[in-house]
Amino acid sequence: MNAFATEMSAEPASVAEAVPREELLRVDNVSLSFGGVKAITDISFDILKGEIRAIIGPNGAGKTSMLNVINGFYHPQQGTITWQGKERRKMKPYEAASQGIARTFQNVALFKGMTTLDNIMSGRSLKMHRNFFWQLIWRGPAEREEIEHRKKVEEIIDFLEIQAIRKTPVGRLPYGLQKRVELGRALAMEPDLLLLDEPMAGMNLEEKEDMSRFIIDVNQEFGTTIALIEHDMGVVMDLSDRVVVLDYGKKIADGPPEDVQANQNVIDAYLGVSH
Repeated sequence: MNAFATEMSAEPASVAEAVPREELLRVDNVSLSFGGVKAITDISFDILKGEIRAIIGPNGAGKTSMLNVINGFYHPQQGTITWQGKERRKMKPYEAASQGIARTFQNVALFKGMTTLDNIMSGRSLKMHRNFFWQLIWRGPAEREEIEHRKKVEEIIDFLEIQAIRKTPVGRLPYGLQKRVELGRALAMEPDLLLLDEPMAGMNLEEKEDMSRFIIDVNQEFGTTIALIEHDMGVVMDLSDRVVVLDYGKKIADGPPEDVQANQNVIDAYLGVSH
């Protein structure tokens, strides 16, 4: 249960359901093209604070491009992103990260020669404020700051149940554990919004079950809002509060999982009937 729901638990269900969640991010009429190729066309949707929001669609639908727009990697030719009530047209990835948007990638993007601990520790870099001089001598304030951040990283390692691999170079780890380490690095940023690009890709059933459990725990225990891209429809239906569906860069459905699953446009897009 997210923090908002916890606060409302003492109220009658009808009252709790009547109170809308706060809007964390809004996408308004966003279009993105590369030369003559339209990746996204006039897309609008929102992400509410505390929810798990799924973005789905066939290959080439524009899902990853949409995440890249949200975290500032791409700048759309049209439309705006409103983040925590402030409209922005252009934002660089490091600015998005500093403002509370963290990201994992479809292909694992870790420092393969570094240990699990050091990879997750790298997620704390934006929260370290001591200057280069103090970091160079690593005494006094810099030492105390690193110890403080190391404690946070150790908590994340315990949370993700990866204590046994904390000193293992991630390049030696199986794919499923590398995905978990990447999640840990994103959590180390303490994000308000966590963007997950195909977190279950390449995993076996047991690994998917573990990752699903961690995603739910991150959402409920940390109160982190999550937007995820996922092809496994069973996972999407089980995890998400709402689903937006893209096809060829256009939005074709948006709503609760059960409504989206029954939408004929979605059925056609996934089965290829309309193509």
